[in-house]
Amino acid sequence: MQNDVAAEKADDEVSRMPGVSYVVPVLNEEKYIADSIRAILAQDYNGAQELILALGPSTDRTEDIVREIASTDERITVVTNPRVDIPAGLNIAISRSTQPIVIRVDAHSELSANYTTDGVRSLLDNGVANVGGIMHARGRTPFQNAIARAYNSPFGLGGAAYHGSGEAGPAESAYLGIFRREVLHEVGLYDESIRRGEDWELNLRIRQAGHTVWFDPALSVTYWPRDTWGNLARQFAATGTWRAELVRRYGGKNPWRFFVPPLLVLTWFLSLLIAGLQLTGVFSPLSSALASVVYAGPALYLLALIVVSLRMPGPLTLRDRFYSLVVFATMHLSWGFGFLVGIVRGGHHSVDTSRTTAPRER
Repeated sequence: MQNDVAAEKADDEVSRMPGVSYVVPVLNEEKYIADSIRAILAQDYNGAQELILALGPSTDRTEDIVREIASTDERITVVTNPRVDIPAGLNIAISRSTQPIVIRVDAHSELSANYTTDGVRSLLDNGVANVGGIMHARGRTPFQNAIARAYNSPFGLGGAAYHGSGEAGPAESAYLGIFRREVLHEVGLYDESIRRGEDWELNLRIRQAGHTVWFDPALSVTYWPRDTWGNLARQFAATGTWRAELVRRYGGKNPWRFFVPPLLVLTWFLSLLIAGLQLTGVFSPLSSALASVVYAGPALYLLALIVVSLRMPGPLTLRDRFYSLVVFATMHLSWGFGFLVGIVRGGHHSVDTSRTTAPRER
């Protein structure tokens, strides 16, 4: 009898699970989009589901792959994103969606099977506006693996909770996000004038409106980062530029950790300037000795790069550790340089080209 009652309660809970809309901006993702879609469609969730794919003008086989998969499942809707930018694509997809819970997914990510069930329950049980979990970066090549290790390391991206681990609770921002639709519309959806950092900015407005953003480490997403050095450098330069734009708009509301990379780049510039002046004999011996203090910053950073790369966990080869050193330096210096550019001129002219340069193969 007790088992029957428990079963009836479980069935009642399932019948009351709210419907969800997955929204995915897609551009030049032929390597990852099929697996991303399959992970969404395979979610262990007993509620209504729909998937809205905002398709940008890809130059690889992405569009063919998306439309082929969409033709096999009535839950999928494909809409066009002529503006390319992620926030615009997300807003188009959200506007076409119909369910009370909106789940953002990136086309180069894969949700764990229980992501939706656990995430929606966390959203409802905690009475919050948005829930995000942990990004687990992975790679398929030695260099992409090095990038993934850097993403997963506090030294790489500054120790945000969703890049590692931590206790469930209120958060500054969230990776991807499981949102209450009414809150998204209350705050005005994504700001389409921001090309990168749109998640942080949206979550700031959600918190300013009196709602709570929640971090739940039980939620897991596999993330496939850029896979070449050039794309990594372009991505982080654009990210740094747009972070500077957010600093111009929101000032001290930005975390202090975002100011570290530009300070690092400034110390490198200053070190090169001092070195040039020393080599040309401009300084007196005493002035030269005093000015040499500036080298401490770059020297300590190089030491930290070497130590962290050598101590990366796992059975890594010397080449793997060298790749890690290169990746850390590329992320930090590209981000810092982009930030300085953005502080001077703003972010409006900066475009992340790291996913828009794929050759067309038809």
